[in-house]
Amino acid sequence: MNVSDLREILQYVPLFRERIFVIAVDGEVAGSENFPNLLLDIAVLRSLSIKVVLVHGASHQIISHAEARGIPITNSDGIGVTDEPTLQVSIDAAIRLTNEIMEGLSSVDLRAAYINALIAHPSGILSGIDQQYTGKVERVDVKALKLLLDEGIIPIVPPLGFDGEGRTYRVNSDSIALEVAVELGAAKILYLAPCSAFSESVPLPRQISIAETEELIKKRKSEFSPNLISKLENGAKACRQGVARTHILDGGMNEALLSEVFSHEGIGTMVYSNEYQQIRRIFKKDVRAVISLIRQSVKNEELVRRSRTEILENLNDYWLLEIDRSPVACVALHMYPEQAAAELACLHVRKSHENQGYGRKLMAFVENLAREKGVKNLFALSTQAYSYLQQKGGYTAADPSLLPNTRRIRYESSGRNSVVLVKALRP
Repeated sequence: MNVSDLREILQYVPLFRERIFVIAVDGEVAGSENFPNLLLDIAVLRSLSIKVVLVHGASHQIISHAEARGIPITNSDGIGVTDEPTLQVSIDAAIRLTNEIMEGLSSVDLRAAYINALIAHPSGILSGIDQQYTGKVERVDVKALKLLLDEGIIPIVPPLGFDGEGRTYRVNSDSIALEVAVELGAAKILYLAPCSAFSESVPLPRQISIAETEELIKKRKSEFSPNLISKLENGAKACRQGVARTHILDGGMNEALLSEVFSHEGIGTMVYSNEYQQIRRIFKKDVRAVISLIRQSVKNEELVRRSRTEILENLNDYWLLEIDRSPVACVALHMYPEQAAAELACLHVRKSHENQGYGRKLMAFVENLAREKGVKNLFALSTQAYSYLQQKGGYTAADPSLLPNTRRIRYESSGRNSVVLVKALRP
């Protein structure tokens, strides 16, 4: 870990302190070799005063228990019919796994408690078929969960619910995580899926809005595993109901949890309900950040050096692209109204965020802004990125004589011999 990594982590600490994370662990992940590492990650979260509720599945364990006993089961994931033999196997497997998780948390010096926090009712008859002992969450005992959280105890919620008459129901853990997070006002749900659920040929996007998630499910449902579809569906529903973000991670990857929580881009897929990225005009307090952002490109002679005074004099020309309120890219639009022209300048993307479309996003933003201001021709000067501007931005090389007079004088005196590129803007 270098200093910049530590700084990136530390900026999240005040944002997450005393917030609630619901971590939903797939049964296969809970039984994997990487699970002890995930428990250590949870210990790190707790050390930073982040409150954690742990919801776990048990499909993997239910299948194993049923096979060992020679009992045929009707389903293992709490979606579909759960007959009585399947329910009994589910109870045994889930409670045993809950105990193992509690032992694991104790081994990393964390206190945990199993809590009967779910009031459930039967799913009933769907498409003419009685779902028997498959249930849905009717209510979450928020008060009981908060009592544990306030005492620094991690509540463990198994995939089981109980009705007012003492009957037990098998409930899908992904939907439990949704209900618990919504009722507790959690900041995040982190779904830890097994690596077997992911397909290398059909990767999930890194960040995706609620609407994009719902569209993805509608159009490409057959391309993803049922495990991932369940998490996408419940993640989108959670965001619709007030949870800011849900994350889907490969639970078999070491340090996946911390890498997702404490980095701008993460390593999994994030479904978000609020504005994750934003482009905004800079303020005086941002000038230092802009200078720091472009420092290496200035050193590499990709960009012209800009002093603090120069930026302040043209403050309204500069824009930042932020991710989680951290600047990762910038651009400027300098106006030449006498010739209905403008310059796209200071386009820069932080190295760690290159090749993710942010440069094109800023170019499109500047073009729309220029159109609104009545600009007919946009130009740019570049010593090293002219191919990018031509291929990605649609610019063409032009003679320096086409530059506005004041800009041409500065161009000739700079000695940089930049390539001049222009683009006509359609209304």
